[in-house]
Amino acid sequence: MEIEDPTSHGFDGARLARVDPFLAQTYVQPGLLPCAQLLVARDGVPVHFTTQGIHRAGSDEPLREDAIFRIASMTKPVTSLAFMALVEQGRTALDQPVAAVVPELEHVQVHAGGGGDGEPFRTTPPERPMLMVDLLRHTSGLTYDFQQMTPVDAAYRRRGLVALRGKTALEPFVAALGGIPLEFSPGTAWNYSVSTDVLALVVERLAGAPFDRHVERTIFAPLGMADTAFAVPPDKIDRLTDAWMLDPKRGTMVYDRGADSSWARPPTFLSGGGGLVSTVSDYHKLCREFLAMRGNFANIGLVSRKTFELMTVNHLPGGADLTELSRSMFSEAIYSGQGFGLGFGINMDPAKAMAPGSAGEFYWGGIFSTYFFVDPVERVSMVFMTQLMPSSTYAVRRQLKTMIYAALR
Repeated sequence: MEIEDPTSHGFDGARLARVDPFLAQTYVQPGLLPCAQLLVARDGVPVHFTTQGIHRAGSDEPLREDAIFRIASMTKPVTSLAFMALVEQGRTALDQPVAAVVPELEHVQVHAGGGGDGEPFRTTPPERPMLMVDLLRHTSGLTYDFQQMTPVDAAYRRRGLVALRGKTALEPFVAALGGIPLEFSPGTAWNYSVSTDVLALVVERLAGAPFDRHVERTIFAPLGMADTAFAVPPDKIDRLTDAWMLDPKRGTMVYDRGADSSWARPPTFLSGGGGLVSTVSDYHKLCREFLAMRGNFANIGLVSRKTFELMTVNHLPGGADLTELSRSMFSEAIYSGQGFGLGFGINMDPAKAMAPGSAGEFYWGGIFSTYFFVDPVERVSMVFMTQLMPSSTYAVRRQLKTMIYAALR
């Protein structure tokens, strides 16, 4: 990968160079993160790249520059983009009821009590149907098995509706959701959820092709994202890093070994919300296209400028931010000053976020602590890869963003 001089692209090179020793001394050398890879670009041009840490546990092999990472919820923007391309083709619309394509959810009810310790759920009808926009902005009333908040997410766990490398195929997974109450009536609150997995089934049915093949043909191949997929082929498995997790009792431990990873096999559950692996280089190509679609420079044309402008504004009801609407125990966003668009978190107010940024910046991350942001005002993008779960463990994302903005002249 060719890296250009940051000073010729509006950065203070010395300030940007602070990032590498910060990552090394604060996270990688103490063993808080097993590895770290960071790419910073402006106008789609890479201006800073660093690779640190180990590739596999028990080995001195340094992290490979072409390492493949599990990106988890950074899959969500891909699924959302695939859906919006179908909107442009007139096959669906944001205000279309989800049940028009997924009739399995037509009679889903809203939780009104009960459901614990074998007690039956008490339910009430939703105030309105679940719409496609609810799936994109997480106002559907669905939840995640790992939220650990209510009898509803407990029911997901009892029925094996696991979001990360689950053992239930996409269609029966969504069908099972129809038999579990929603957390709330669609459009009345925000909860990080399996909404984007349901959206993947919508895309699959409207496109008339398996979800993984559809996004490969319409997104990955046109952008040259050759290493982004739902499984790692045998000839690339040596490039897949280990994934780690922080256990409160046992400390940091290997969660999924690259050499015999579950990502080495095609998944049973094609998760549009969290199933992909990718590389820094590949995800940079997607971020570059995001900037291009905002009209910054020529793009491939996955969706139009106006469609992408629609995707990257706040769609939360009433213009609220996440502090006002969120019922989520876990998400990949801070809440103050943050809205949610059609597949991304949206920075509405940097002052409320108490961190440098731009209004209109969009971003998301994955549970293994991966992260990206795109700032269409400053025309800056960042892709950060590591492999530690959960992503709430350290404030590294916020720290990196602050240092990158501090380097802008």
